[in-house]
Amino acid sequence: MGCCESKVTEKQPEKLQTQAHANNSRTPTHHPNPSPGSDPETGGAPPFSEFSFSDLKAATNNFSSDYIVSESGEKAPNLVYKGRLQNRRWIAVKKFTKMAWPDPKQFAEEAWGVGKLRHRRLANLIGYCCDGDERLLVAEYMPTDTLAKHLFHWENQTIEWAMRLRVGLYIAEALDYCSTEGRPLYHDLNAYRVLFDEDGDPRLSCFGLMRNSRDGKSYSTNLAYTPPEYLRNGRVTPESVIYSFGTVLLDLLSGKHIPPSHALDMIRGKNIILLMDSHLEGKFSTEEATVVVNLASQCLQYEPRERPNTKDLVATLAPLQTKPELSFQEWTQQMRDMLEARKRGDYAFRDKDFKTAIDCYSQFIDVGTMVSPTVFARRSLCYLLNEQPDAALRDAMQAQCVYPDWPTAFYMQSVALAKLDMHKDAADMLNEATALEEKRQRGGRGS
Repeated sequence: MGCCESKVTEKQPEKLQTQAHANNSRTPTHHPNPSPGSDPETGGAPPFSEFSFSDLKAATNNFSSDYIVSESGEKAPNLVYKGRLQNRRWIAVKKFTKMAWPDPKQFAEEAWGVGKLRHRRLANLIGYCCDGDERLLVAEYMPTDTLAKHLFHWENQTIEWAMRLRVGLYIAEALDYCSTEGRPLYHDLNAYRVLFDEDGDPRLSCFGLMRNSRDGKSYSTNLAYTPPEYLRNGRVTPESVIYSFGTVLLDLLSGKHIPPSHALDMIRGKNIILLMDSHLEGKFSTEEATVVVNLASQCLQYEPRERPNTKDLVATLAPLQTKPELSFQEWTQQMRDMLEARKRGDYAFRDKDFKTAIDCYSQFIDVGTMVSPTVFARRSLCYLLNEQPDAALRDAMQAQCVYPDWPTAFYMQSVALAKLDMHKDAADMLNEATALEEKRQRGGRGS
């Protein structure tokens, strides 16, 4: 959501809603030196400056609970709010607990250090506030949720493979930039720290570049995901950031937040396909996935010195960006059009308008982003009823490829083969379908 961390289930494919917010690129009206912020390398962020507590209070509607966008809602120790300044710019405001940073000078110095960074791969820090005991950070607001939301808690369609590769590269580029600029430490890097901007491009939250308190822990996640050296000495190093990046790569590969030790066991056992997100339904390059799996494995090495550096991450992931870039908005529109075609096909199928159903299902299949055995089976039946047994057989075989133990796919092949006068093959397929049906029924009875 905002420049924050948030959470994200379903088995069916996703409708990623982009909330378009009017982002005025000027600085707050009470600050000097307004900038158009038009440099594409900086992501269009205004200069870093100090905000008054009253302005931030007004922007967040008196820090209303309705404006909270952080992962755990009101339970989070340091809440993140969305807000809107008088100049209409949307912001994300991180409000620290009382006395998290008792020394205002130290907090201001830390904030200014992060505030100097400007990059299109970051959700940039644009200001801070030190007012009495209050300590707040102000960042660009990212309206299109977190990677965690879109990987773990999607509604209709998960993120396609090309977008996952883009996320990996963009976050690697953000980390490499920070490292080059002398800020190599990132605290608690995880899928909740990866945000999507109004164009649907992934960015790294700047909030992780500062600790939650002067003496606070750098990792809030489960110990199973924490770099082993941090458990030994409690210090974040550039190498421990690489380890955490490896856990994000695992998230992108598997669509789940699985412990690194479990994933490494699967990788060592050459069970890469088992590691992959089943919701991708096979729509990924095995060669590309192998590269990402190997990189994740290197990042998760027990010995810090054996892990790659940020430049290695970029060098490994950049060549995988072979597809012309599809913006997140274009991708979500494509998803909507595809799901609409599927819906029209289902209506036509129920109305027994089989020719229209074939056309609509073909639109759905030709996009190629999703593979549905049900759509192949229904189009196969439509072809049969339109006296096109060859096409019906091809679709039934495709349904079997996607769902190898699905009796319906074998039944459809049996009918198509019979129509083609291949009666022995049809009988064999019918026997296989019956055997699968019986096996499924026995399984359902638990025998």
